[in-house]
Amino acid sequence: MKNLFLFLFLFPLFCFSQQYSLKQLTTGKNTSMRGIAVVSDQVAWVSGSNGHVGKTKDGGGTWEWTQPKGYEKLDFRDIEAFDDQHAIVVNAGSPAYILITSDGGKHWKEVYKNADSLIFLDGMGFWNRNEGIIFGDPINNKMQLLKTNDGGLTWNDISANLKQDLAIGEAGFAASGTTIRTSDDGKVWIASGGKVSNIYYSPNYGKKWEIYSCPIIQGESSTGPFSIAFADNKRGIVVGGNYLKDKENSNNVLLTKNGGKKWTRPATPVLGYRSAVEHIKDQFWVATGSSGTDYSIDGGQNWTNISTLNFNAIQKAKNGKLVLLTGNRGNIYQLLYQSSVIN
Repeated sequence: MKNLFLFLFLFPLFCFSQQYSLKQLTTGKNTSMRGIAVVSDQVAWVSGSNGHVGKTKDGGGTWEWTQPKGYEKLDFRDIEAFDDQHAIVVNAGSPAYILITSDGGKHWKEVYKNADSLIFLDGMGFWNRNEGIIFGDPINNKMQLLKTNDGGLTWNDISANLKQDLAIGEAGFAASGTTIRTSDDGKVWIASGGKVSNIYYSPNYGKKWEIYSCPIIQGESSTGPFSIAFADNKRGIVVGGNYLKDKENSNNVLLTKNGGKKWTRPATPVLGYRSAVEHIKDQFWVATGSSGTDYSIDGGQNWTNISTLNFNAIQKAKNGKLVLLTGNRGNIYQLLYQSSVIN
């Protein structure tokens, strides 16, 4: 009887594992992780609450943890890494800090501080090793934009480049560090939400901006897009919803074929609120959030739920196949998938 119960309990996992499965790598750390940077199949970094930063150099088999001294109470919502020695973290809230390490996390240098009571940085993206951008919630209706040209050592305020004011109640979400996305040729997309949802797009490293309406669920401070991702400069997906009602899936996933200018709804949506979406390969996408994880093998038109575990973020290796998901209580999982099912 005990074996029968175990089989019935695990049966959904067995069915799922024929093509995809989630493998727990570590748990138990007192941190809720929303920052993730998967560099390769071996190297990945994560960041989260209570000042925690984690790093693996063996594909997630073992993890090294640190809390930058003097910043133990910060909530590091986003992290960017270039290898196993160089990484940058950004916290949410005020004061806002940007810290950088060049020795694998042993020491951290403060390269930016903003004590404005309204500052709230939401996400970070890099075009290349030297050039990157960070965006934050509006101050005096102006989206906060910071840019680096030296690998994060210094940051310049380029908020004035975005001429249009944000609407009252329009802001960003720092749920997974992925409401901002960059591409190697200088393009950047930023998704806003709350009372109004827009896509802010720059084709030239943040110098000039275009604004496209995003018809995802919106109108409340808890609604809007929480993540955006692109397969290329045209094909993209935005996910979100209402994080206060994370099992609802009313108009919370949209697809674009023209770089964010226009959006359409899929045939079958994700199961609930999703805080992160990632393009894995070809037509294969994965979206995750506090109420579960879904995948699509047809470019986002139809989604299938594969887990109800609580996650915040997901990322595929910049150079490799490793896909990691992070969540609360120090949970880090690996998405295992067979390449044959997505060709």
